[in-house]
Amino acid sequence: MTVEITHDNADHRFEIYVDAELAGYSEYLESDGSRTFHHTVTLPQFRGRGLAAALTEYALDDTSTQGLRVVPTCWFVRDFIAAAGDRYSHLVEP
Repeated sequence: MTVEITHDNADHRFEIYVDAELAGYSEYLESDGSRTFHHTVTLPQFRGRGLAAALTEYALDDTSTQGLRVVPTCWFVRDFIAAAGDRYSHLVEP
């Protein structure tokens, strides 16, 4: 199984592929130095493999590298940040 994660700047989303097939994505809006992550999806046939977590980790790492803040309106991203302890808490908009 080959997993690849990409950033589609034009569509404002991060995508995860398994063996070149779209397996999920995380959509965001970018404004005023922050990314509002509002929707994360893992397609049904790919669920239960930890792909959403890998995708979210990649998206948050990229957001940090870009010097942007995070507004986690998506429940999965919000819960992922909470479970990661201090690793991403500094990115969250107050």
